[in-house]
Amino acid sequence: MNAIYRIGQIVPSSNTTMETEVPLFMQRFAAQRGGITFTFHASRMRMKHVKKEELAAMDADSHRCARELADAPIDVVGYACLVAIMAMGLGYHRTSESTLARIAAEEGRPFPVVTSAGALVSELKLAGYRKVALLMPYTDALAALVVQYLEHEGIAVTDFRNFSVADNQEVGRIPGERLLSVLDELDTARADAIVLSACVQMPSLSVLDAARRKTGLPVTSTAECTAKTMIRALGIPIHQEFAAVA
Repeated sequence: MNAIYRIGQIVPSSNTTMETEVPLFMQRFAAQRGGITFTFHASRMRMKHVKKEELAAMDADSHRCARELADAPIDVVGYACLVAIMAMGLGYHRTSESTLARIAAEEGRPFPVVTSAGALVSELKLAGYRKVALLMPYTDALAALVVQYLEHEGIAVTDFRNFSVADNQEVGRIPGERLLSVLDELDTARADAIVLSACVQMPSLSVLDAARRKTGLPVTSTAECTAKTMIRALGIPIHQEFAAVA
């Protein structure tokens, strides 16, 4: 019998990648595993520019999104904005996840909530990666917050490059080829792994395997980590090394 799991997504209004990469990863996982189907259902929060004040307002709006998704038979929710969570303070992914899950329970439809920030931390730790190199689209100030957040969680950032793109639509248009080319500038000698996109809006799923071949290192992304953590939250076994390669 085929099991159907309904995936909720809380998404910035200007995001065009979360609803592409996470479903693609999960659908490839379902096709390889067999016996399961995922469907996807989103609620959006207003955000156009990746600036701290817009990120804070957007995060407050996530409460409304949790209530909306609770109107449907959702099985797990993924909150997609890594830097919005990290900009709210160290360890904030735990607060966000528990708050949104509580709101869903109050609405009569309890479901687990995964934040992309929490998923990145948990998947890196599960894999035993404690030293990483990063690529990010953010401004210098927000990139520094991401580094600080990860290091507070016990993950050292050995090197990073950020593209200083504040328009979130433009973040979604950064080509994968640019990520691959910037790898040449990234010092990976001390890293256990590379996070090719520390952002769920900067596309990377299509070039993850090329980055692995190029560097010879484990390479992941925030979107991949978010998809894996949601699958785990459903109680479905997923091997850490599973990669949704076309």
